[in-house]
Amino acid sequence: MTLLDIHCHGAVGSEFGGDGEGSRQAATYHRDEGVARVVASLVSGPHEQMVQAVAVLAPLVADGTLAGVHSEGPFLADARRGAHDPAALRDPDVALVEAMAAAADEGGAPGALKHLTFAPERPGRAGLLRSLAEYDILPAVGHTDAEPVEIERALGEAAETSGRAPLVTHLFNGMRPFHHRDGGAVAPALAAAGRGEAFVELIADGVHVAPEVVRMVFETVGPERVVLVSDAMSATGLGDGQYRLGSLSVTVEGGVARLSDAGSIAGSTSTLADCVRWAVEVAGVDEGDAYRSASDTPARALRL
Repeated sequence: MTLLDIHCHGAVGSEFGGDGEGSRQAATYHRDEGVARVVASLVSGPHEQMVQAVAVLAPLVADGTLAGVHSEGPFLADARRGAHDPAALRDPDVALVEAMAAAADEGGAPGALKHLTFAPERPGRAGLLRSLAEYDILPAVGHTDAEPVEIERALGEAAETSGRAPLVTHLFNGMRPFHHRDGGAVAPALAAAGRGEAFVELIADGVHVAPEVVRMVFETVGPERVVLVSDAMSATGLGDGQYRLGSLSVTVEGGVARLSDAGSIAGSTSTLADCVRWAVEVAGVDEGDAYRSASDTPARALRL
């Protein structure tokens, strides 16, 4: 099966959107490691920086080097920002969506923006969802501190507005944790996926989610609703050391990337091919199911 990574920030010292050559080298590395198609993910940044990053990546989408672009933010919750710069976070801004879409058009890749991650509790959700639907960008709920009822409502609104099953960005990470007296974002996300009304991403790198939890999600909602992703950052393909993710400093030790000053996990250093192997060999996921969740399911989710 052709592996498709829809949440990937870079590799071999380069972050997607920084410059054209570095972005091309990062995409080539993932391809050489067995991931045929990659959607380039952008971390939250100022308006002009995000528009410029799309402009950098659009020619690579146009020539087939990349399968598209994912904007992870900047409409995220500060309380669950993870490795996103708090200074870059803000309420939904339709003008930014329009500017990024225009940059893709001008770069020869109309429709390059494939999905956008947002926290549903921030004001302006309805307008954002209408804008995403206008540009055929899949809504992805994530980096959120919202109550379960708010998550359930947002997923329903996203599906109704877009006419598609929305995505949940890296389930369990960047959201309120599941507890038996508070389901957080996880309970409504799993319920929606179980009903066939959402897709849930999982980072199966051996760091972000425990093996028994990965196996549980597969056995609960099935591979047709699980999207395996790498969330790989620029250190992927290199050794331990100091790197950057957007404007923030990242330290990689023992292959684990964390913010240098806060300790939050800052993406992974695994490729999607690594994640598939870990899911099968460590988490005990059926091999066919793991490959399906890294190929057919993400393709269906993004209509690629």
